Amino acid sequence: MSEARSDGAARSGATGWADRILNFVERTGNRLPDPITLFVILMGMVLVASWLSYMLGAAATHPGTGEEIRAVNLLTGDNIQRILVEMPRTFTDFPPLGLVLVVMIGIGVAERTGLIETALKAFVRSVPGWLVTFAIVLGGLLSSLAVDAGYVVLIPLGAVIFHGMGRHPIAGLAAAFAGVSGGFSANLFLTALDPLLAGFTEPAAQLLDPTYRVDPTANWGLMAALVPVFTLGATWVTERILEPRLGEYTGGLEVEEQESLTSEEVRGLWAAAATVLLTLAVIGWMAIPVDGALRGDDGDIAPLLSSIVALMLFVFFLPGLVYGLVTGKIKNDREVAAMTSETMASMGAYIVLAFVAAHFIAFFNWSNLGLIVAISGASGLEAVGFTGIPLVVSFIFVSATINLFIGSASAKWAIMAPVFVPMLMLLGYSPELTQAAYRIGDSFTNILTPLLPYYPLVIIFAQKYEKDIGLGTLISAMLPYSVVFALTAIPMLVIWMVFGIPLGPGAPMEYLP
Repeated sequence: MSEARSDGAARSGATGWADRILNFVERTGNRLPDPITLFVILMGMVLVASWLSYMLGAAATHPGTGEEIRAVNLLTGDNIQRILVEMPRTFTDFPPLGLVLVVMIGIGVAERTGLIETALKAFVRSVPGWLVTFAIVLGGLLSSLAVDAGYVVLIPLGAVIFHGMGRHPIAGLAAAFAGVSGGFSANLFLTALDPLLAGFTEPAAQLLDPTYRVDPTANWGLMAALVPVFTLGATWVTERILEPRLGEYTGGLEVEEQESLTSEEVRGLWAAAATVLLTLAVIGWMAIPVDGALRGDDGDIAPLLSSIVALMLFVFFLPGLVYGLVTGKIKNDREVAAMTSETMASMGAYIVLAFVAAHFIAFFNWSNLGLIVAISGASGLEAVGFTGIPLVVSFIFVSATINLFIGSASAKWAIMAPVFVPMLMLLGYSPELTQAAYRIGDSFTNILTPLLPYYPLVIIFAQKYEKDIGLGTLISAMLPYSVVFALTAIPMLVIWMVFGIPLGPGAPMEYLP
């Protein structure tokens, strides 16, 4: 039986020690309440913890500013007033909410006209079966080029592709999730994360050397090298561990027989493909010239990166519209309006979940508990006194642990960089190496923490196929990916350290003591 069960019963056929561990994680997690209820409970726990921490005088010193960070009691009159007054803004400012809803307008039209279904049929027929998992994981890894859009597009796409092939859809979802989130830093190309992190590493290094410069390309070599390693590792986990464990899909959705494409579908697909190319050409026209509409005043591409979500709306909406017109699925503007309205209606469960998740994360931030936990963890590692490879590996695991509590890569690095970059520089390690170690630790636990802002969305996608799926099932499915990513990325960094391989263009050739 592959269907997730709330009673925590183990999946049939599980006999090995690894299966027993995963079944324990699944049973434990599935005993938790519904995700919406769980976030409400967690909100209450943060409120109580903020009061208790305040009464105990919990505090930490910010390593960058020297400011004392004290726990904030959220149960005072002023903070209760703040919670109520800012409730609408807390919800609407939740970062994934706008991204998801904007992109879903375009996806809804593409889905309801049949474009996505037709494109998937063509994909399944053109890509060899043995290559599908590999392609989904690779697409997930490269999706960080579009910031967080991979969460919205590729994760449900992986489930749909697997389901259409008669494979378990949760395995396809997990493979895409592993690529998008577990391997977030790895990419063959530079992404918005590279200059973002370098912007924190450089001033931290300048605390010791005012002339030090950190290039955004400083980790590119290692991050690109991790792409094939992560892709092969996640493919192996999907096909050798997860799919055998899930067994045959017995959920409520029937696997539709794959029929040949009709002539109308072929014409619509070609028209949609031409529309995609034209849309991308227009985007390139606005982005490539240094004086283009999507370039900044100094010629940088920051406006382009900030426009990715809006651009994706058009990349899905326009081809979907053209496909609908060519195939006759769209006859007038009212049908287009209805398609977008139906899409928003289908997001009701996610919107409610986003509401409670947004307030839980806001409470956690307002209380300063996240900052105190992060700073205390960083200070603890500094006090251990490790050197060499054990120090770097320990730092990776501290980053991975803190990642379970604070989801934002930039927020964590803003706290950690002023401590660890100068500390390791004094020991002879370059800032670029410290940044690379942080990026590895910051990625492989993304897929294990419900504090990841997109975790509620992934659960909603999974519940389309297994309505009773819980946090335990999802975490137990993702745990093997996390372990494999850690066991491959950490040795890769050690190899780079031992043999002095450049971490990337602009990084020093010698970054070890």
